[in-house]
Amino acid sequence: MKILVCVKQAPPADAPIKIDQSQQWVSVYGHALPQMGKYDEYAVEQAIIIKEQVPGTTVDAITNGPAEWATVLRRALGMGVDHGIQALTLEGGYASALKTVSCIALAVRARSYDLILTGVMSEDLAQGLVGPMLAETLSFSCVTSCVSLRVDESRNCVYAERDIEGGRRQLVELALPALVTMQSSTNRPRYPSLSNIMRANSQELEVITVESSEDAVSCEKLLRLSSPQKTRSAVFLQGSSKDKARELLSILRKRSVLH
Repeated sequence: MKILVCVKQAPPADAPIKIDQSQQWVSVYGHALPQMGKYDEYAVEQAIIIKEQVPGTTVDAITNGPAEWATVLRRALGMGVDHGIQALTLEGGYASALKTVSCIALAVRARSYDLILTGVMSEDLAQGLVGPMLAETLSFSCVTSCVSLRVDESRNCVYAERDIEGGRRQLVELALPALVTMQSSTNRPRYPSLSNIMRANSQELEVITVESSEDAVSCEKLLRLSSPQKTRSAVFLQGSSKDKARELLSILRKRSVLH
């Protein structure tokens, strides 16, 4: 069985973000080192679990971006991925979902993967588009927001468990080849061992120079980034508890919260 995991570089959640002078993307995230997105880590972990359960399974990881984004592939290799593929593009910064999908599809279309895993969304754009759009481009069956997977080789299918409304779970059967997007689950991403880190740092990555199609480039254009503006200020109530209660009641009535 051949599995592909799509991974992306992301800033740490607590890193300061500053819009650069071009207003097209954010500047370097202070002194914090970029890392793999948390949902991508769950996707890698699920792929490694399947590899341990199904003999003969191989797992590749792919990222799309400039050369310095190869750090996320090293992380995936350290977790247990067999092979890293970098779909190299000349520019970093913002890339539309369609452009990303176009580049990845060009790099993997002829590789005959049985299962592709992605995070449910990236941490920078949080759109949740790349997985379903890639499945449509490759004509794969697709299910999103899964928490666990089980492969049935005898039936050539995968069973995906996903969260739905009301705190319930839905079990979906997908014929292979399939694409699944992963969200947080009980399978906590493993920390790479020292031996795996050393192996990952010395392993050669496969680098493919790709360019998205003109349709992908022209379909969407980023105009500018801006920080949200403050629209209202906080009000601190003064006085005794009775005075504060009276003032709060007056505010709620003025805003038609209470009548």
